[in-house]
Amino acid sequence: MTTPRRPIASRRPLSSRHRNPRPWRSRNPCRAPRNRGSRAPISRRRGGEPQRALMSIANSIRAQIPPIHPEGYPFIGGFALASLILFWIWTPLGWIGTLLTVWCALFFRDPVRVTPVRDGIVVSPADGRVSMVVQALPPAELGLGDKPLPRVSIFMSVFNCHVNRSPVAGRVDRIAYRPGAFINAELDKASEDNERNSLVISTPNGRVGVIQIAGLVARRIVCFVKEGQSIGAGERFGLIRFGSRLDVYLPEGTKALVSEGQTAIAGETILADFHGGDPGRTFRAD
Repeated sequence: MTTPRRPIASRRPLSSRHRNPRPWRSRNPCRAPRNRGSRAPISRRRGGEPQRALMSIANSIRAQIPPIHPEGYPFIGGFALASLILFWIWTPLGWIGTLLTVWCALFFRDPVRVTPVRDGIVVSPADGRVSMVVQALPPAELGLGDKPLPRVSIFMSVFNCHVNRSPVAGRVDRIAYRPGAFINAELDKASEDNERNSLVISTPNGRVGVIQIAGLVARRIVCFVKEGQSIGAGERFGLIRFGSRLDVYLPEGTKALVSEGQTAIAGETILADFHGGDPGRTFRAD
């Protein structure tokens, strides 16, 4: 005859020895207690190094990508939307639209430039190629007189950055817009026939004329400044969309320091020096 087992509730609780089958680990006086909150597990600590490396690579790539000017957001969005529609129609057309979207984003890039800061220097107002260095009669709307002045023309292709920067520090005395044609901006007659927006900047060394000229593809000139406003050398004052040219008229007797065919960088390349000396220079990033 078997003896009935006691109910579960009446069983005696297990001793501490049975609950901890290896009690010597907690009672070993030679073993320091482990502080579980002091360090992360080894596997987690080792995994942090690749994560930091990936973040460093991502930051390096991000630093190489220039910011986009806000004027370009509507165009980039339009190109991207067109690319999605082209993907729906035919995949190869979608890839072509994607390449055009990337090009549009590069067109409206607005990188930081380091402008030399010194009285009397004239910096390039645009990225591009110096197409002409000549003596030319300034447009009548500039009010710079009826004598030929030194003129430096910079042609911007559709692959150049099209944000324009002030060539000198001074005050904007005049802004004059004139509608016109849209012939090739590389031609000399584009200075007279094409649509343009002109600025006259007064400086202690004379008045400087800057003209934004629309080109064969460009159909929109944007100006960010107003008459009477003070502006520093290298500061952004406008933008021309999709290929164009800028003319800089210098005071009489000024000698240009660039030559035809030279590549100019907006806000950095020195076009002329009113004083001709070469004291120590400082720089400003903008």
